[in-house]
Amino acid sequence: MKIDIIKIGNSQGIRIPKTIMEQCGFTNAIEMKIENGNLILSPLKARESWSESFQEMAANGDDELLIDDTIPTEYGEEWEW
Repeated sequence: MKIDIIKIGNSQGIRIPKTIMEQCGFTNAIEMKIENGNLILSPLKARESWSESFQEMAANGDDELLIDDTIPTEYGEEWEW
C-alpha cells in the first residue's frame, strides 16, 4: 500500500487507515523504533510487572547508578545530607 507523507506543522507524518489501526491493535499511542533502516510501528505493550522490567534492565546492563562527580556545588564544598 502506498501512503503519502504529509506536512503536519513543522513536521511530517502519515495517515494510517482505520482498518489498519484496528488490525494492528493501535489505540492512542504506539511504539516506534528503527531497525536496519526500517521504521517499525508496534502497539504499546502493557507493563506486566516491574520485576520483569528490572530483570530486563539488568540483563542489558542498564541498571547501574549514574553519578557525575565532575559538577561542583555552588559553594565549592560537598553537602551533608
